[in-house]
Amino acid sequence: MTEATTPDSAEKPANESRRALLKGAAAIGAVAAGTQMLPGMVPYIQAQTSEPIKIGFQVHKTGIGAAYGRWYDRTTTAAAQLINDEGGINGRPVEIIAEDDGTDPKRGAEVIEKFATQHNADIAFGTLFSHVVIGSAPRAGELKLPYFVVSEGHHVASGMLNRYTLQPGITDVRSQVQSMAPWVADNLGKKVTMIYPDFAFGHDHRDYFSAAMEAQGGEVVAKIAIPPTEKSFTKYFTQIPRDTEVLYHVMVGPAVLTFVKELGEFFGGRGPEVFGFIDSLEAVDMASPGLEFLDGTYFWEGNPRYAGDWSSDHDAFYRKAVGVDANGASVTDPKDISTYAHMFGCWETLHIVKAAMETSDYSGPEGRAGLIEAVENMAVFPHSRAHPQGDKLFNGRTHQAFGHQFISQVKDEKLVPVHRTSIFDSYYPDEVDYTKQSF
Repeated sequence: MTEATTPDSAEKPANESRRALLKGAAAIGAVAAGTQMLPGMVPYIQAQTSEPIKIGFQVHKTGIGAAYGRWYDRTTTAAAQLINDEGGINGRPVEIIAEDDGTDPKRGAEVIEKFATQHNADIAFGTLFSHVVIGSAPRAGELKLPYFVVSEGHHVASGMLNRYTLQPGITDVRSQVQSMAPWVADNLGKKVTMIYPDFAFGHDHRDYFSAAMEAQGGEVVAKIAIPPTEKSFTKYFTQIPRDTEVLYHVMVGPAVLTFVKELGEFFGGRGPEVFGFIDSLEAVDMASPGLEFLDGTYFWEGNPRYAGDWSSDHDAFYRKAVGVDANGASVTDPKDISTYAHMFGCWETLHIVKAAMETSDYSGPEGRAGLIEAVENMAVFPHSRAHPQGDKLFNGRTHQAFGHQFISQVKDEKLVPVHRTSIFDSYYPDEVDYTKQSF
């Protein structure tokens, strides 16, 4: 793997916000060396009540996000079990209350309403698909229900949502594509055709990767948007210009395997370099028939699916807890492939919630503002059992985490990491300051 730039070895940024980030990065080593607990976390002596902490889990059990929902559910269950085994939050057990949003924005808002008015949930948590987050967040703000999303969309940090919506456990698309564009331009080519789903998540890729490639002297020569419910794709491939050097693809939904197979059939092994987001093959076995053409191509991974030289003891602990083997499949069914590149965000977010509730001495809904302020005051999440994907920095003003990204190459039907970005590769200036919004 290419040696990664660590936060401590990055050049000191010129502007004030990047100075603050660098200061936080320098603290990572100190925090990690002294404790496995999160910043601001304090031991709790005695619970004021035995009532459970109720976490409303908005999960995509059905719809185009169902594959993710299944593994978000398993990861959330495992994280809650660990937290309860270690004494709960403020001495109280965690209760996960799951509701299916159908991967639908309207239904998502209804689920938020149900958490607040029927379940009396302390927070809402877990949403992945960006259009569902965008449809649900306004209602969470109106109900003053803290909404911890695990989405990757840039909608939180862009300022389009509200102070009650936070994304502390996973990086966003803008930071991901910005950090990887230099490697793509230097190693694969500078004339790119993009294929992406035609909704908010795909639009983030379109807009921010285009800008990132232009910053590297590259050019996106074509942008091909595909409906996320599409089932046949060859007709779109005819729109790829002949001078394309790199084909950039990111697709979602139940037809992703068909998408990649048809892509291989169309090019017959003679096409441009291929760089994809693993979203196009999440929950799909790399050894599936028809994927042979992917050998030698590259993918973004938020957390590498296959255990290997890069793996840490923290990842091994997490992998065992969620029931995933060294190949990224369920330990009980090798054909059940996990969404390993994303689902760590549920694990890490729940540990952040625990730390913030203990810091703010959260005891009930009246403490929600204090809970949000506790998260906003966090800055450093050191690599640990609570953060097995790697160390992160959190920007309390924008409610967004920044971390490392992985570029992996397909070799012998496996994904092998070849490059890890630095945290600073992913950093961008603030677009909002949620801390200035009232509760």
